[in-house]
Amino acid sequence: MHKTDFLACAVLVLGLCCAAAGDELQPLTVTVVNADTQAALPCRVYVQGEEGTWHFARSASAEGSAVAYRKQNQAIKNAVEMHTTVSAHPFVVDLPPGTYRLTIERGKEYFSHTQTVVMQGEPLSMAVSLRRWIDMAAQGWYSGDTHVHRTLQELPNVQLAEDLNVSFPLTYWVTKAFTAPAAGDKSAEETVEPHLIVIDPTHVIYPVNTEYEIFSVADRQHTLGAVFILNHKTPFEIGAPPVGPVAEMARLQGGLLELDKHNWPWSMMLPAVMGVDLFELANNHMWRTEFAFTRFGEPPAEYMKVQTDDKGFTEQGWIHFGFETYYALVNCGFWMRPTAGTASGVHPVPLGFGRVYVKMDKGFNYDAWVEGLNRGRSFVTTGPMLMVTADGLEAGCVLERAAGGEPVHVRGAALASGPLQRIEIVVNGEVVKSIDPENTETKAGARISRIDEKIAIDGTSWIAVRCFESESGRVRFAHTGLFRVNVPDRPLRPRKEQAAYLVSRVEAEIKRNEGVLSDAAMQEYAKAMQKYREIAKTAR
Repeated sequence: MHKTDFLACAVLVLGLCCAAAGDELQPLTVTVVNADTQAALPCRVYVQGEEGTWHFARSASAEGSAVAYRKQNQAIKNAVEMHTTVSAHPFVVDLPPGTYRLTIERGKEYFSHTQTVVMQGEPLSMAVSLRRWIDMAAQGWYSGDTHVHRTLQELPNVQLAEDLNVSFPLTYWVTKAFTAPAAGDKSAEETVEPHLIVIDPTHVIYPVNTEYEIFSVADRQHTLGAVFILNHKTPFEIGAPPVGPVAEMARLQGGLLELDKHNWPWSMMLPAVMGVDLFELANNHMWRTEFAFTRFGEPPAEYMKVQTDDKGFTEQGWIHFGFETYYALVNCGFWMRPTAGTASGVHPVPLGFGRVYVKMDKGFNYDAWVEGLNRGRSFVTTGPMLMVTADGLEAGCVLERAAGGEPVHVRGAALASGPLQRIEIVVNGEVVKSIDPENTETKAGARISRIDEKIAIDGTSWIAVRCFESESGRVRFAHTGLFRVNVPDRPLRPRKEQAAYLVSRVEAEIKRNEGVLSDAAMQEYAKAMQKYREIAKTAR
């Protein structure tokens, strides 16, 4: 969302009488308001000098707050995230004379504001109006980030600045095999109670969540991967692997299991053994800044046709790899629901840059939001908004059809702050309809493209809709949850190459982990292998 065509990129210059003030720091004071209501807004602020130096804001109010965020990927020079999130009060940046680029953003639903500011040695005050291009809450959609590494002290400020409704900070976090997260090497030091933290009526934090992210086994570097438990009640006193007991404890505590990135070494074992609930379609390698993880993890299958270049994965290729892995798992009967997580706090990415929106018919309620997430009544996005129904029902529904029955009526709209490139309707992992976006301008200055298609179904299937926009060479996308279609006596079957890929991933891990993992852990891989081989017998 770096659209400034609705703005004049103003240059603010003080009078020449201040030139003698030298290089002393002077305050740039900025008030940010909603362009329609003139209400003060919390926001995210970037200030960069001509020489590349980053500057950070402080609140101008005793009641206000400001949280500086400084992250850079060491391997990629331009993969940087240097900003301050500020509360709904004026903020101040102390600057020497010079020319600066000021960028102000708020979550996904406002146009970005960028302008040049020239400081000439005297204080400068200004006001900035942020314009909404869409109001998702007004349409019953509320957002969340399910992979968060920000502190409980920071989150009230940051969530309001990003207009993120729900966050799940991973307060229990362990990176060593067999070690309980309750004593994890990266777990929060403070006691965390299983009580919802209410920032305001529509912005909340659920603080008891766990990440098993295993990088070492018995003091030996040996990466397995990551899996999350969200929304549980007490610290887990068991390590992993094996992971089966972790799944059992998660269920007892009402937790949701979330698959982190799809190409960690152990990722394809987890759905078959743990019954994972959520799949990160928008994961923590998708950033506002430059794409960095070009050579991460296990390789894709050839049939996936994942785009690469001389560096490895392209950004489009990485996104597509995630889609294809998700589609393979769903076709094999693992009905995971899509979610989105950033790992903000670890990576150079704002909180909620990738987020999941959940539809709610009766206003915001945390328990109902979690239920909607678990049903797949949702879409994930790194930019566009995608509001679609099938036969008038939201994603997560199950439609009943007789063989040869009426087609499914897919209707809705895709919206973005700039032009969309393409819209696609996917059935069982294959694109069955490509739609040229209309990109009609809305009253708010966004672009809307209508979707109205009838999709023939000849057996038990699932339908999803996805859309893409290109922003300054970057890929931004949205992807709905699944619309399930049940046709009696015509079960969903995977393609042969999909089942073979899952088998091959587990086979490789059995070989790699022999002599490293315990018998109990190895038995879980054998269980996954057996399950995938049985599924493969049904493949088409």
